[in-house]
Amino acid sequence: MTVKDYETKVTPNWCPGCGNFGLWQALKQTLVDLRADPGETVLVAGIGCHGHMNNFTKISSFEGLHGRPIPIAVGIKLANHRLQVIVSTGDGDCLGEGGNHFVHACRRNHDLVVLIHNNSSYSLTTGQASPTSSLGYQSKSTPEGKKVEALDPALLALASGATFVSRGFSGDVPHLQEILKAAIKHRGLAVVEVLQPCVVFNKDQTFDYYRQRIKKLARPYLKRGGAIRACLAKNGRIPIGIFYQQKKPSFESRLDQIRKKPLVRQSLRNFDWDKLTGEFY
Repeated sequence: MTVKDYETKVTPNWCPGCGNFGLWQALKQTLVDLRADPGETVLVAGIGCHGHMNNFTKISSFEGLHGRPIPIAVGIKLANHRLQVIVSTGDGDCLGEGGNHFVHACRRNHDLVVLIHNNSSYSLTTGQASPTSSLGYQSKSTPEGKKVEALDPALLALASGATFVSRGFSGDVPHLQEILKAAIKHRGLAVVEVLQPCVVFNKDQTFDYYRQRIKKLARPYLKRGGAIRACLAKNGRIPIGIFYQQKKPSFESRLDQIRKKPLVRQSLRNFDWDKLTGEFY
Protein backbone atom coordinates (compact mmCIF):
# COMPACT_ATOMS: atom_id res chain seq x y z
CA MET A 1 0.00 0.00 0.00
CA THR A 2 1.08 3.56 -0.72
CA VAL A 3 -0.35 6.92 0.29
CA LYS A 4 -2.08 7.11 -3.11
CA ASP A 5 -3.89 3.85 -2.37
CA TYR A 6 -5.71 5.61 0.48
CA GLU A 7 -6.87 8.50 -1.69
CA THR A 8 -10.12 8.70 -3.65
CA LYS A 9 -10.53 10.48 -6.97
CA VAL A 10 -12.15 13.43 -5.20
CA THR A 11 -9.94 16.52 -5.00
CA PRO A 12 -9.84 18.03 -1.47
CA ASN A 13 -11.89 21.21 -1.27
CA TRP A 14 -10.37 22.57 1.94
CA CYS A 15 -9.14 26.14 1.76
CA PRO A 16 -5.52 26.47 0.53
CA GLY A 17 -3.24 26.28 3.56
CA CYS A 18 -5.84 24.63 5.82
CA GLY A 19 -4.38 22.69 8.72
CA ASN A 20 -6.48 19.70 7.67
CA PHE A 21 -4.03 18.91 4.86
CA GLY A 22 -1.23 18.10 7.30
CA LEU A 23 -3.55 16.02 9.45
CA TRP A 24 -4.81 14.12 6.40
CA GLN A 25 -1.26 13.47 5.22
CA ALA A 26 -0.26 12.17 8.64
CA LEU A 27 -3.25 9.83 8.78
CA LYS A 28 -2.61 8.40 5.31
CA GLN A 29 1.08 7.80 6.00
CA THR A 30 0.21 6.19 9.33
CA LEU A 31 -2.20 3.80 7.59
CA VAL A 32 0.57 2.94 5.12
CA ASP A 33 3.12 2.31 7.87
CA LEU A 34 0.70 0.09 9.78
CA ARG A 35 -0.41 -1.68 6.58
CA ALA A 36 -4.01 -1.01 7.49
CA ASP A 37 -6.60 -2.88 5.45
CA PRO A 38 -9.00 -0.27 3.95
CA GLY A 39 -11.84 -2.78 4.26
CA GLU A 40 -11.14 -3.42 7.95
CA THR A 41 -10.60 0.23 8.89
CA VAL A 42 -13.55 2.57 9.37
CA LEU A 43 -13.48 6.37 9.45
CA VAL A 44 -16.53 7.91 11.13
CA ALA A 45 -17.08 11.67 10.88
CA GLY A 46 -19.52 14.26 12.11
CA ILE A 47 -20.38 17.58 10.46
CA GLY A 48 -17.70 20.20 9.86
CA CYS A 49 -14.61 20.78 7.74
CA HIS A 50 -13.17 17.58 9.26
CA GLY A 51 -16.07 15.59 7.78
CA HIS A 52 -14.85 16.21 4.24
CA MET A 53 -11.92 13.89 4.93
CA ASN A 54 -14.27 10.93 4.40
CA ASN A 55 -14.66 12.01 0.78
CA PHE A 56 -10.91 12.06 0.16
CA THR A 57 -9.83 8.93 2.08
CA LYS A 58 -10.30 5.54 0.46
CA ILE A 59 -11.37 3.42 3.42
CA SER A 60 -14.75 2.36 4.76
CA SER A 61 -16.44 5.46 6.12
CA PHE A 62 -19.63 6.91 7.54
CA GLU A 63 -20.64 10.53 8.05
CA GLY A 64 -23.34 11.10 10.63
CA LEU A 65 -25.25 13.92 12.27
CA HIS A 66 -23.60 16.94 13.85
CA GLY A 67 -22.05 15.94 17.16
CA ARG A 68 -22.88 12.24 16.79
CA PRO A 69 -19.84 10.47 15.26
CA ILE A 70 -18.83 8.84 18.56
CA PRO A 71 -22.12 6.94 19.22
CA ILE A 72 -22.10 5.83 15.57
CA ALA A 73 -18.53 4.58 15.97
CA VAL A 74 -19.51 2.79 19.19
CA GLY A 75 -22.31 1.00 17.33
CA ILE A 76 -19.94 -0.06 14.55
CA LYS A 77 -17.40 -1.32 17.08
CA LEU A 78 -20.00 -3.32 19.00
CA ALA A 79 -21.28 -4.90 15.78
CA ASN A 80 -17.76 -5.90 14.71
CA HIS A 81 -15.15 -5.25 17.38
CA ARG A 82 -12.36 -6.53 15.12
CA LEU A 83 -12.58 -3.43 12.96
CA GLN A 84 -10.20 -0.53 13.53
CA VAL A 85 -12.57 2.40 14.07
CA ILE A 86 -11.31 5.99 13.88
CA VAL A 87 -13.52 8.95 14.74
CA SER A 88 -12.79 12.13 12.80
CA THR A 89 -14.41 15.03 14.62
CA GLY A 90 -14.00 18.76 15.19
CA ASP A 91 -13.71 20.94 18.27
CA GLY A 92 -17.31 22.08 17.83
CA ASP A 93 -18.71 18.74 16.65
CA CYS A 94 -17.03 16.78 19.47
CA LEU A 95 -17.00 19.21 22.38
CA GLY A 96 -20.07 21.34 21.64
CA GLU A 97 -22.92 19.27 20.20
CA GLY A 98 -21.22 15.98 21.10
CA GLY A 99 -19.64 16.79 24.45
CA ASN A 100 -21.72 14.28 26.40
CA HIS A 101 -20.83 11.46 24.00
CA PHE A 102 -17.12 12.30 24.29
CA VAL A 103 -17.12 12.25 28.09
CA HIS A 104 -18.93 8.91 28.37
CA ALA A 105 -16.85 7.26 25.64
CA CYS A 106 -13.75 8.18 27.65
CA ARG A 107 -15.35 6.86 30.83
CA ARG A 108 -16.34 3.54 29.26
CA ASN A 109 -12.97 3.13 27.51
CA HIS A 110 -14.32 2.07 24.12
CA ASP A 111 -11.66 0.73 21.77
CA LEU A 112 -11.72 3.76 19.44
CA VAL A 113 -9.39 6.47 18.21
CA VAL A 114 -10.97 9.92 18.57
CA LEU A 115 -9.16 12.35 16.28
CA ILE A 116 -10.15 15.91 17.19
CA HIS A 117 -9.48 18.53 14.51
CA ASN A 118 -9.04 21.57 16.75
CA ASN A 119 -9.03 24.87 14.85
CA SER A 120 -10.86 26.69 17.65
CA SER A 121 -13.79 27.77 15.49
CA TYR A 122 -16.87 26.56 13.62
CA SER A 123 -15.13 27.17 10.30
CA LEU A 124 -17.56 25.35 8.02
CA THR A 125 -20.22 27.90 9.00
CA THR A 126 -17.87 30.90 8.69
CA GLY A 127 -15.89 30.94 11.90
CA GLN A 128 -18.23 31.26 14.85
CA ALA A 129 -16.70 30.73 18.31
CA SER A 130 -16.39 27.10 19.40
CA PRO A 131 -15.83 25.58 22.87
CA THR A 132 -12.04 25.76 22.33
CA SER A 133 -11.95 29.39 21.10
CA SER A 134 -9.83 31.54 23.38
CA LEU A 135 -11.18 34.19 25.73
CA GLY A 136 -11.80 37.38 23.73
CA TYR A 137 -12.00 35.59 20.35
CA GLN A 138 -13.95 37.81 17.93
CA SER A 139 -16.28 36.19 15.43
CA LYS A 140 -19.74 36.56 13.93
CA SER A 141 -21.22 34.94 17.01
CA THR A 142 -18.99 36.88 19.44
CA PRO A 143 -18.39 40.31 17.81
CA GLU A 144 -17.37 41.83 21.14
CA GLY A 145 -15.10 38.90 21.99
CA LYS A 146 -15.83 35.56 23.61
CA LYS A 147 -16.70 35.95 27.28
CA VAL A 148 -15.80 32.48 28.57
CA GLU A 149 -12.55 30.56 28.88
CA ALA A 150 -11.58 27.94 26.29
CA LEU A 151 -12.20 24.24 26.93
CA ASP A 152 -9.07 22.04 26.89
CA PRO A 153 -9.84 18.75 25.04
CA ALA A 154 -6.84 16.86 26.44
CA LEU A 155 -7.61 17.96 29.99
CA LEU A 156 -11.25 16.93 29.60
CA ALA A 157 -10.21 13.53 28.22
CA LEU A 158 -7.87 12.92 31.15
CA ALA A 159 -10.51 13.93 33.69
CA SER A 160 -13.09 11.69 31.96
CA GLY A 161 -10.98 8.53 32.11
CA ALA A 162 -9.49 8.12 28.61
CA THR A 163 -6.60 5.63 28.68
CA PHE A 164 -4.59 7.34 25.92
CA VAL A 165 -4.45 11.13 25.70
CA SER A 166 -2.29 13.15 23.33
CA ARG A 167 -1.95 16.40 21.43
CA GLY A 168 -0.29 16.97 18.06
CA PHE A 169 0.25 19.78 15.57
CA SER A 170 -0.71 19.51 11.90
CA GLY A 171 2.32 21.62 11.00
CA ASP A 172 4.61 18.80 12.20
CA VAL A 173 3.48 15.78 10.18
CA PRO A 174 6.24 13.30 11.22
CA HIS A 175 5.61 13.94 14.92
CA LEU A 176 1.85 13.65 14.43
CA GLN A 177 2.35 10.34 12.60
CA GLU A 178 4.13 8.86 15.61
CA ILE A 179 1.26 9.90 17.87
CA LEU A 180 -1.31 8.42 15.48
CA LYS A 181 0.58 5.11 15.26
CA ALA A 182 0.63 4.79 19.03
CA ALA A 183 -3.05 5.74 19.27
CA ILE A 184 -4.15 3.15 16.69
CA LYS A 185 -2.10 0.42 18.36
CA HIS A 186 -3.58 1.28 21.78
CA ARG A 187 -6.43 -0.90 23.02
CA GLY A 188 -8.98 1.41 24.60
CA LEU A 189 -10.14 4.99 24.12
CA ALA A 190 -7.33 6.95 22.43
CA VAL A 191 -7.77 10.72 22.13
CA VAL A 192 -5.61 12.66 19.68
CA GLU A 193 -6.22 16.40 19.78
CA VAL A 194 -4.68 18.03 16.70
CA LEU A 195 -3.95 21.75 16.66
CA GLN A 196 -4.73 22.63 13.06
CA PRO A 197 -5.00 26.31 12.11
CA CYS A 198 -7.93 27.74 10.18
CA VAL A 199 -6.20 30.17 7.83
CA VAL A 200 -9.42 31.94 6.83
CA PHE A 201 -11.37 32.66 10.02
CA ASN A 202 -9.00 32.22 12.97
CA LYS A 203 -6.33 34.89 12.57
CA ASP A 204 -5.00 34.40 16.10
CA GLN A 205 -3.90 30.76 16.25
CA THR A 206 -1.88 30.56 13.04
CA PHE A 207 0.90 28.17 12.04
CA ASP A 208 3.50 30.70 13.19
CA TYR A 209 1.62 31.17 16.47
CA TYR A 210 1.91 27.46 17.24
CA ARG A 211 5.47 27.03 15.93
CA GLN A 212 6.65 29.74 18.32
CA ARG A 213 4.91 28.15 21.30
CA ILE A 214 4.74 24.37 21.02
CA LYS A 215 6.98 22.24 23.20
CA LYS A 216 7.33 18.49 22.67
CA LEU A 217 6.86 16.20 25.63
CA ALA A 218 9.62 13.62 26.01
CA ARG A 219 7.47 10.71 27.19
CA PRO A 220 4.02 9.84 28.57
CA TYR A 221 3.28 10.13 32.27
CA LEU A 222 2.48 7.00 34.25
CA LYS A 223 0.02 8.74 36.55
CA ARG A 224 -3.02 10.73 35.51
CA GLY A 225 -2.20 13.61 37.87
CA GLY A 226 1.19 14.17 36.26
CA ALA A 227 -0.37 14.00 32.81
CA ILE A 228 -2.96 16.61 33.76
CA ARG A 229 -0.26 19.01 34.90
CA ALA A 230 1.82 18.28 31.79
CA CYS A 231 -0.94 19.04 29.28
CA LEU A 232 -1.56 22.55 30.61
CA ALA A 233 0.08 25.49 28.86
CA LYS A 234 2.73 27.17 31.01
CA ASN A 235 4.71 30.36 30.46
CA GLY A 236 3.16 30.72 27.03
CA ARG A 237 4.33 27.26 25.92
CA ILE A 238 1.87 24.69 24.51
CA PRO A 239 2.91 21.08 25.19
CA ILE A 240 2.35 18.44 22.50
CA GLY A 241 2.96 14.70 22.51
CA ILE A 242 1.52 11.70 24.35
CA PHE A 243 0.53 12.80 27.85
CA TYR A 244 -0.84 9.56 29.23
CA GLN A 245 -1.21 5.89 28.34
CA GLN A 246 -2.66 3.20 30.56
CA LYS A 247 -3.32 -0.49 29.98
CA LYS A 248 -6.90 -1.22 30.96
CA PRO A 249 -9.58 -3.56 29.57
CA SER A 250 -11.67 -1.91 26.89
CA PHE A 251 -15.46 -1.85 27.11
CA GLU A 252 -15.72 -4.34 24.23
CA SER A 253 -13.32 -6.83 25.87
CA ARG A 254 -15.64 -7.03 28.89
CA LEU A 255 -18.67 -8.21 26.91
CA ASP A 256 -19.23 -11.98 27.04
CA GLN A 257 -21.56 -11.76 24.04
CA ILE A 258 -18.70 -10.93 21.66
CA ARG A 259 -15.80 -12.68 23.38
CA LYS A 260 -15.72 -15.60 20.94
CA LYS A 261 -16.79 -13.87 17.75
CA PRO A 262 -18.17 -10.51 16.55
CA LEU A 263 -21.94 -9.98 16.44
CA VAL A 264 -21.84 -9.84 12.65
CA ARG A 265 -20.45 -13.41 12.59
CA GLN A 266 -23.10 -14.83 14.90
CA SER A 267 -26.12 -16.70 13.60
CA LEU A 268 -29.66 -15.58 14.35
CA ARG A 269 -31.16 -18.99 13.63
CA ASN A 270 -31.06 -20.26 17.20
CA PHE A 271 -32.89 -17.30 18.70
CA ASP A 272 -36.48 -17.84 19.78
CA TRP A 273 -37.79 -14.33 19.25
CA ASP A 274 -41.27 -15.13 20.64
CA LYS A 275 -39.74 -16.42 23.87
CA LEU A 276 -37.34 -13.49 24.00
CA THR A 277 -40.04 -10.85 23.57
CA GLY A 278 -43.04 -12.69 25.08
CA GLU A 279 -42.71 -11.08 28.49
CA PHE A 280 -43.28 -7.64 26.94
CA TYR A 281 -46.70 -8.49 25.52
